Amino acid sequence: MGEVQDEIELRLRENFSPTKLVVTNDSAKHAGHMGDDGSGESHFTVEIECALFATMNRVERQRAVNRALADLLENRIHALAIKAGA
Repeated sequence: MGEVQDEIELRLRENFSPTKLVVTNDSAKHAGHMGDDGSGESHFTVEIECALFATMNRVERQRAVNRALADLLENRIHALAIKAGA
């Protein structure tokens, strides 16, 4: 795992205490495309499940994940796919 992927995982564990968390680096699929900064850590998929999400709809779940990663999304992550469930 790379530095950004590790940071994503750390923040999501700290913020949500997930029962399931899978962070996948999809950057290799986007090499040479817009948003590829050459770091190999610009595109990710997050699959996360936690009890807190049971009270949230899909949009609220995605917003909560985006808030936890806000500064990374501004500076380090070009694309983030989120699959969030309870």
